[in-house]
Amino acid sequence: MPIPIEHGATGEEVRDLHRRLAVAGFGVVNAPLHTFTDSTRAALEAFQRDRGLEPTGRCDKETWSVLVEAGYRLGDRHLYLQAPMLRGDDVAELQLRLGSLGFDAGRVDGIFGPKTEHAMAEFQRNAGLTTDGIAGRATIGELCRLGTLVDRSSPVAIVRERERLRHAPRDLQGRRIVVGELGGLDALTSALGRSLREGGATVLLLHEPDESVQAAAANQFDADVYVGLAITDASAVSYFATAGFESAGGRQLATMCRDAIHEVLGAEPSATGMRMPILRETRMPAVLCRVAPPEVVVVRTAELAHALARAVAAWVSAPVADA
Repeated sequence: MPIPIEHGATGEEVRDLHRRLAVAGFGVVNAPLHTFTDSTRAALEAFQRDRGLEPTGRCDKETWSVLVEAGYRLGDRHLYLQAPMLRGDDVAELQLRLGSLGFDAGRVDGIFGPKTEHAMAEFQRNAGLTTDGIAGRATIGELCRLGTLVDRSSPVAIVRERERLRHAPRDLQGRRIVVGELGGLDALTSALGRSLREGGATVLLLHEPDESVQAAAANQFDADVYVGLAITDASAVSYFATAGFESAGGRQLATMCRDAIHEVLGAEPSATGMRMPILRETRMPAVLCRVAPPEVVVVRTAELAHALARAVAAWVSAPVADA
């Protein structure tokens, strides 16, 4: 599959793109099936916004992966732990149903990892089913039957994250923090790392354009929080959120980082829930701070680093908003 697929492209890959968009509920109208038109771009942008991706209107590797995942419905296939881990809307639905019943499958990230397998086995044990950690026909049937009796808007993972953060230490001393940049912000990354270390934190700096590689490194480091930095055309801050789940800690930190960026750069960035890989695949509260314009960021690097360090310190002292 040639990636990216963008305006003007023709061929079977565009036909497949149209088909997958239609399955996801974003059908393209009044356009030739084999041609990427303005209508294709509009539908793709709508899909990207709905899925918490950058609405670029072009089908890059990340968007294609999410489109493929969107084609799975719970019950279409058996779900179980394997390598590489299964991903899809069916996994997210499974995690949401388990979490709503009180079985902590972790974040509703659509990735079938060890935590989801453990929650699956616990549910099976409690339901008197074969305890194999596999979501097959019988297990999914029981989940769907019981799922009609509970509130699916508050999976247990949300409650667990809030409680874990509320009981965490309230200062930077000894906190494990990852600061990662996706390219072009080495000076800001180093300056922010120095400020956080001066406050007593243990800091890992990452200089890597691949978001999944950064997420894996942050998870291996067992970080308490991840702060990502990227240069862009307009300032914005993002945290992890998807249908049925949002990171309370990520949202609180995103709000504080937004205010820090506004203080130094003068822009009024948004703080938005998204599901790009660096936010989706990290297992700790995470934010991605996109800063602009580049020429101002360069001049005010030291100020911005200190402001972001203060935001992280403030978040450590109050990691979730009052309910």
